[in-house]
Amino acid sequence: MKKLLLATTAATLVSGAAIAEEIKIGVMLGFTGPAESLAPDMFAGAKTALMEASASGLFLDGTTIDVIQGDSTCIDAAVSTAVAERFITADGVSGIIGALCSGATIAALQNVAVPNGMVMISPSATSPALTTIEDNGLFFRASPSDARQGQVMSESLLEKGIKSVAVTYTNNDYGKGLADAFQGSFEAMGGEVTINIAHEDGKADYSSEVGSLASAGGDVLVVVGYLDQGGPGIIRAALDTGAFDKFHLPDAMIGQTIEDRFGAEIEGSTGQVPGSDSEGGEMLVAIGEANGYNGTAPYAPESYDAGALMVLAMQAAGSTDPQVYKDFVYSVANAPGELIMPGEIGKALEILAAGGDVDYVGGSAVELIEPGEAAGSYREIVVKDGKITTVGYR
Repeated sequence: MKKLLLATTAATLVSGAAIAEEIKIGVMLGFTGPAESLAPDMFAGAKTALMEASASGLFLDGTTIDVIQGDSTCIDAAVSTAVAERFITADGVSGIIGALCSGATIAALQNVAVPNGMVMISPSATSPALTTIEDNGLFFRASPSDARQGQVMSESLLEKGIKSVAVTYTNNDYGKGLADAFQGSFEAMGGEVTINIAHEDGKADYSSEVGSLASAGGDVLVVVGYLDQGGPGIIRAALDTGAFDKFHLPDAMIGQTIEDRFGAEIEGSTGQVPGSDSEGGEMLVAIGEANGYNGTAPYAPESYDAGALMVLAMQAAGSTDPQVYKDFVYSVANAPGELIMPGEIGKALEILAAGGDVDYVGGSAVELIEPGEAAGSYREIVVKDGKITTVGYR
């Protein structure tokens, strides 16, 4: 992959925000593909934060923000690369929020963002590979790594008395990364993984995969998949054959479509998705309602927070140049500074303009750790009376 007009692009981006009347920020999510039902609320969350900053009149001497939308399709590396290229070379964005899925994020980061010095903040890319990827300090994520999710899954299952599980994962960076992280943690804590096999998305029939899983056995079936693709196919085949009737569902398997498709058929199934019981999360309920979206949908809080972190870093730096404001993302996300909640972006911009410090808490209780990812907490769920119900946080 050739570098995309690096010198020209960098020169364009260096233009000071203080004299700019408008900047563009790209939001790249999987609006089609295996997690497409998550994208609308995520996009609305990111856009709401960006528009809050823009409408305040306090962002970089009145600079306004134009939000540019792009569809990474979630899993197609070529498409996500092309979207990121278009954002930079045609749209002239000053930052990219996204992508939704890990594979799309890795492709856009390595092929486009790093060669062109562009900041990316993903609300939801969780692959452990992103922790060690060479990013030149340009990549951040508002969600925790799946290394942590693997530990949370293991603790949750073992506390429930589940000591033996079968695992199937979608065959990509996200699926394999989380499945391996979970197996390592679960076995280290004394659990048994009877089988850990991949499945391909988009198949009409998963009876072969379920047959292998059933033969290996386990107290529950862990489905590391996507809620709009192969994951539901695995669950349906398992239910229809009687192979399993209880499932554990990680983050990308939790959403309204799972509840709508299965309801009480998967009664008692469990899972987890990034989330917190912080004050900020509650505040996003009203913010979401006012802006026509579900503010607490999976990864919607993290999307709002990704947008907020980007504009606050720009304000702290006094620049929309990614090579400058990348060094301020940590400082606006962490202590010291005045605590900033959802709906208070204007307040934060005013503090930063006056030379003060902010500690952005946001909707997901953001705390960034090296190398640019959220420490993270998880919302635990159970399917009760056919509904996905929150039962705790950890």
